Amino acid sequence: MSGKEEFIELFKEKITRPGADALLNFLEHKSDFFTAPASARYHLACEGGLCEHSLNVYHCLVDYLQRERVQELYGLEYSEETVAVVALLHDLCKIGCYKKGFRNVKNDATGQWEKVPTYSFDDPLPYGHGEKSVYIANGYIRLTREEAMAIRWHMGFSGPEDPRTVGQAFQKYPLAFALATADMEASYFLEGEP
Repeated sequence: MSGKEEFIELFKEKITRPGADALLNFLEHKSDFFTAPASARYHLACEGGLCEHSLNVYHCLVDYLQRERVQELYGLEYSEETVAVVALLHDLCKIGCYKKGFRNVKNDATGQWEKVPTYSFDDPLPYGHGEKSVYIANGYIRLTREEAMAIRWHMGFSGPEDPRTVGQAFQKYPLAFALATADMEASYFLEGEP
């Protein structure tokens, strides 16, 4: 099963609230979600990387929430829909931001310069990172406050705001911490640099 097929299957199975069909239609037919990279140069900087990254974060979040310590000590329990919403939609902000191009790289074996494909980042709606993902998702489905906070803070930061704010968000909304942990696990350990 391809990443796109897995994403669509998970989305349809788990996300059933009003507006979900319109959001999936947007992702499939009116955006580059399934062909965009996850980053310009770091993790999954390849066609389809954004979809693959979203699936990786989903699986990491599911695993995190099943850990004995998380369940018994912290008592974190979320619906399957909430887990799917925050993980699969956390990086909607990257839709339409990556442009294909080329850059010159010196071939170590031959010493010759070669053109290699690359991506550049150009955000047509500079609304913030997590904030923009919340904005896009909320245009189709209604997010709970905890879902919105988790998506907003999935990077653990987002701009030059008061650095205490992220800690306050993680304390009040443990799903935000769980999603940030899953995102970092996927980005740094599963996907890594090319």
